[in-house]
Amino acid sequence: MTSRRTFLTIAGAASLGLAPTFQIARAQSKKLRFGVGPFLPSAEDTKKSFTPIFAHLAKQLGAPDFDLQVSTDWAGLAVAMGSGQLDCAWMGPWGYIIANNATDCQAVATVKYDDKATYQAIIIARPDLKVSKFPDDTRGKSIAFADLGSTSGWLIPTFYAQEIWKINPKSFWQYREGSSHPANEIAVQAGQVDLATDYDRNRNAMISSGRIKAESVPVVWTSDPLPNDAIAVPKTASAAMSAQVQSILASLTPAEAKALLPNRYTGFVKSNHKMYDVIEKAGLAVGRIKAKA
Repeated sequence: MTSRRTFLTIAGAASLGLAPTFQIARAQSKKLRFGVGPFLPSAEDTKKSFTPIFAHLAKQLGAPDFDLQVSTDWAGLAVAMGSGQLDCAWMGPWGYIIANNATDCQAVATVKYDDKATYQAIIIARPDLKVSKFPDDTRGKSIAFADLGSTSGWLIPTFYAQEIWKINPKSFWQYREGSSHPANEIAVQAGQVDLATDYDRNRNAMISSGRIKAESVPVVWTSDPLPNDAIAVPKTASAAMSAQVQSILASLTPAEAKALLPNRYTGFVKSNHKMYDVIEKAGLAVGRIKAKA
C-alpha cells in the first residue's frame, strides 16, 4: 500500500493578505496542506495547472504558507485524507466517497467544467473495431480499466457491467486494470489495447493539447451524467473553515476562474455529500464500501 500513498510535495508560498469580502473566524497560523489527484499526464503537469487555485485559497484563508501534494493515484488521495495528512483536497468523486466512507470527510464544493457540474464516463475503442451494440460486440477483446480509485475509469464501468450489462468484465473481456486515464487513451491510439475506460473531460483535454487524435480513440459507450470532482475537508475541520473554503471557491468570478483554474474549468458550485449519492450507491452495489451504521 505504500505506493498508493506516494506524493510529490510542492511547496508554495502564500501571502498573509485577506480579501476584504471574506472574514474568517481566525487567521490560519499553520501551513495548510492541500491535495490533488492525478488529473494530468504527469505530476509536473498537475503541479503547474493546480497550484494557482490552491495558492489563491491559502491566501484568502490567511495561511502563512501551503504544501500541495499531488497523488500518484486516486486511492492514494483518499488514504491521505483519511490519515489526517490533508486540510483540504480536490478529489475525484469516487475517491471522495471512499474517503468519506472511512473518515466522514465532507464535500463543500463541486468544480464546473465548461460551466457544467457534471461529466460522463466513457469507453473508447480502436477505430477499426466495429461496435454496433455495446458491450455485445466487444466480447473477448482486450480492455484497460483505470485504477480502483477512479470513478469513471473503474467504479462506474464496473457498476454498469454488474447491474446493467449483467456481465463479469474479467471473463467477458481480456481484462486489466490500474492504468492512468491518459495512459489508457495513449494505449488505444497506439493499438496496444482494443478498449479502455476514460472520462469525457480527459479525452477532450488530450485532444485539445494534441496528445491524441479524436479519430484514433472513438467513444463506444457513455454513462449517465456524474457529479464532477469534489473539494473536500476532513471531519475535523471547523464549521467556520468549511464554510470559508466553500464561500471562497463558489465566489470566484469568471475572470478569476480563467486565471486560476486549468483550461475549461470555469468555477465551483456549493455542494455537499448528497450530490455524490449516485457514486456512493455504485460503490455499495459493487461491494467496495460498506453502508454506514
